[in-house]
Amino acid sequence: MTVNTQDMEIVHRAFRRESRLLIELVSAVAPGDTARARVLADHFRDYRLGLHNHSEGEDELLWPPLLSRVDLEAEVILRMEAQHERIAATLTRLDAAMPAWEATAAVTERDTVVAALADHWAVLLEHLDDEETTLLPLAAQHITEQEWASLGTHLVANTPKTTLLTLFGLVLEDADPAERALLLSVLPAPVRGFWHLIGRPRYARHIRRVRAA
Repeated sequence: MTVNTQDMEIVHRAFRRESRLLIELVSAVAPGDTARARVLADHFRDYRLGLHNHSEGEDELLWPPLLSRVDLEAEVILRMEAQHERIAATLTRLDAAMPAWEATAAVTERDTVVAALADHWAVLLEHLDDEETTLLPLAAQHITEQEWASLGTHLVANTPKTTLLTLFGLVLEDADPAERALLLSVLPAPVRGFWHLIGRPRYARHIRRVRAA
């Protein structure tokens, strides 16, 4: 019996979209508009935490059992680990550049952030495309349902609840009805109710503010 890895592809879609939009949105910020810079810097930090926890879950919970169960395909997992290191390096560069731009919204600082975001986007896309093509089929064959579910548990346990609402909204945004039903089905009924009553309108307000330009 194989594990359904479709949920990870839906999550990846959100990371692809947000990493691209951050480049466009930051590029459009007028010099000196620190209020707008703060909104986008806060959104980047939500995105960054979601991506970090997603990758950390794979590093700790997915790669080790896979490496113990595959032989000829081990180089795929080692390549994934190397790509994670490259992504982490781009995030470290952004961590260094973002505060100066957030504080001043100056042109030079903005352009530094935009260049770092563009580098991050390129490295991230390479990894996500490769992971979906080569790694997810291995995971479907060699990972148990419980191990796969532990990735989501790790993310929830290491993410503040308000950030979780934002991340869930980002993932649902481009999901079709079947994908949305799949993602919502794993939530306990009270959590689904909370999302519909509180989370969804909160996300709508947040994303209108982020994409105001």
